Amino acid sequence: MRIASRGLPLLVAALAIAYPWLAPNYYLVYAGALTIMYAAMSTSWNLLGGFTGYVSLGHSAFFGLGAYGTGLLVINLGVPWVVALLVSALLVTLFAVGVGIAAVRVRGASFVIVSIALVSMMNLVVQGWRSLTGGSTGLQVPSPFPDLHRGQTHMVFFYLFLALLGLALLTWWYVSRSRFGAGLRAIREDEDKAESLGVPTGVYKVAAFALSALFVALAGGLYALWFGSLDPIFVFSILISSYMVLMSLLGGVRHLYGPLLGALIVAPAGEYFLIALGETQIHLTATGVVLVLVVLFMPEGIIARLTRKRAGPSIPDQSADQRLQGVVS
Repeated sequence: MRIASRGLPLLVAALAIAYPWLAPNYYLVYAGALTIMYAAMSTSWNLLGGFTGYVSLGHSAFFGLGAYGTGLLVINLGVPWVVALLVSALLVTLFAVGVGIAAVRVRGASFVIVSIALVSMMNLVVQGWRSLTGGSTGLQVPSPFPDLHRGQTHMVFFYLFLALLGLALLTWWYVSRSRFGAGLRAIREDEDKAESLGVPTGVYKVAAFALSALFVALAGGLYALWFGSLDPIFVFSILISSYMVLMSLLGGVRHLYGPLLGALIVAPAGEYFLIALGETQIHLTATGVVLVLVVLFMPEGIIARLTRKRAGPSIPDQSADQRLQGVVS
């Protein structure tokens, strides 16, 4: 069992690396890249939601800011795309620290409302600042690989998103085994008790918020370079945040591979319904219905439902007192 639990992730990684060469057409490569992008973002969201229990529906704000930041640096300042991607993500992370200091003061439904307000505010700012962002008409970002045709570009970005996913998974795994992760779990179980015992809950929550935003901003920057055309209504859409939450909940927020499993189900299904139903709102309604069903009937996710003996790294199942002792000691 131990060999199987270690070998399965290696097998999945090998299949992922080989996927663009095995796919029969470039559309499936595109769909694969989109799925990996959502897997990276949902894993990043889980750094906050899975550890602290704070449900954010505002992470699409960081996705959009990362996309626009990267595009504007490339277009207006002529910055190389790799530098623009990293600088934009760093600036978004600093912005997330400021937002987090204010946002994590509230809990529960109030935090959800604040996160939704952040997305709406960023959408209005970007659409209103026409001289910089192009407003509602969007922004055209030049391709970093102009000599490649569209199908080859899909392959390149598949691997870029795969690298981002690997980094996000590694970060989640490291946090889950650190003192920082133990503090975040204590916040999820009993925040007031954790704070009374000396856990710096405010600092930990802001750090998790910013770390989560960093990876989502990197995904947004890669999206801008990949698609080349930014629509503020889409990149600052609450739907993107909802997908992150749905994928994480569906797979299991307490498991390393939970968001990845959720993305492998939700993203291809979304593409299928989009093709089958066209540009209608029906597939959006279906997403909302699935999210409600998951919360009601499978709150611990698929992995926890299939086996209580978790097949892979997960958030350790300890009592609140044990977690607090691990942080304080």
